[in-house]
Amino acid sequence: MVVGIKDAAKLIGISIMSCCAVLVCTMFLNFNLDLATVRGDITSEQVMVLYDAQVSTGKVISLVSGGCLLLTSVIMLLFYIRHYIDTHKKELGILKALGYSNFKTARNFWVFGASIFFGTIIGFCGAFLIMPLFYEIQNKDKILPEIAIHFHPELLLCLVLLPTLIFAVLAVCYACLKLRKPVVTLLKDQIQPSSRVKKRKEKDHKEFSFLTELKKNTLRSKKTLAFFILFASFCFSAMTQMSFGMKDLTSTMMSVMVLVIGLVLACTTLFLAITTVINGNTKTIAMMRTFGYSQKDCCQSLLGGYRLMAYIGFAVGTVYQYGLIRLMVDVVFRDIEGVPEYEFDFPVMILCLVLFVIIYEVIMYCYSEKIKKISVKEIMLES
Repeated sequence: MVVGIKDAAKLIGISIMSCCAVLVCTMFLNFNLDLATVRGDITSEQVMVLYDAQVSTGKVISLVSGGCLLLTSVIMLLFYIRHYIDTHKKELGILKALGYSNFKTARNFWVFGASIFFGTIIGFCGAFLIMPLFYEIQNKDKILPEIAIHFHPELLLCLVLLPTLIFAVLAVCYACLKLRKPVVTLLKDQIQPSSRVKKRKEKDHKEFSFLTELKKNTLRSKKTLAFFILFASFCFSAMTQMSFGMKDLTSTMMSVMVLVIGLVLACTTLFLAITTVINGNTKTIAMMRTFGYSQKDCCQSLLGGYRLMAYIGFAVGTVYQYGLIRLMVDVVFRDIEGVPEYEFDFPVMILCLVLFVIIYEVIMYCYSEKIKKISVKEIMLES
């Protein structure tokens, strides 16, 4: 077997994302399905308006959170498959030289779908653990009839089993596509530059310093990692500001849940992205230190270029959370009496920005210390 369970275990970030997505979707969709069972008991027009608002809330939150995390999980899965193939080219080239077809080699990548299964099943079970409290809070004023919790097999199928199957098939198909390379190319362990990169190099006649060129090349070759860092800052910005902005619109439990999910996603994604950058450039760091470049130069050339992406992600997250809350207040709850007006909270935004800058820079400092501990001798011996 080319790919083992240990390799799939490295995709813990996908498991965490799928867990958060299924946790939220299961609670709201299960509540909607159980809410539909008491629709016939509603006789008041005002209560029916609240019923429709609750249903719309569940649909919007499930679509937005689930869709966003699903897209990110797909991107992360494809990135890890490509990264695995790039780091195991010689082994894969030997298998192809021995007569193994692309599909026969790629079919072992189905185990990458295991990360989705573990994440979705944990999120699904976790949702039922906190569902009694969630149901109580959703109907804390007892305006709606009593809503009992039921198990809906269709949710298990749609949120756990089908995603696992789809991601496993996607992993096999993408791996098969990436393995369509000549055996010689795989055995030489060389990454062929794309035609776009070649054209850019031909057009770019301006000379830059080594550190500037290294920073640009790192960003060019690690576009997916740049997206992950942007997504991490987006999650931190959107979820933290949303948790404070929702304090007058929803329960404390919902605000805390949004905050915790945002912090977990942000920290996990940022950790995986930066770790991959460092591990993928250990030889470069070793050579730079051999030629006398300082620890600060190594950090600035490899990690400094992502700082702009992080702040862009924070700005996008700020706009996103404001637009989403305005949508909930102005569209979903527009016919509900007593819903407070929502205005953009600048003090909260400033506070979250300060916290983000502190956390981000502390993480960068910790990774700079990790760069400092990289052994030049060990890297040279591995080569």
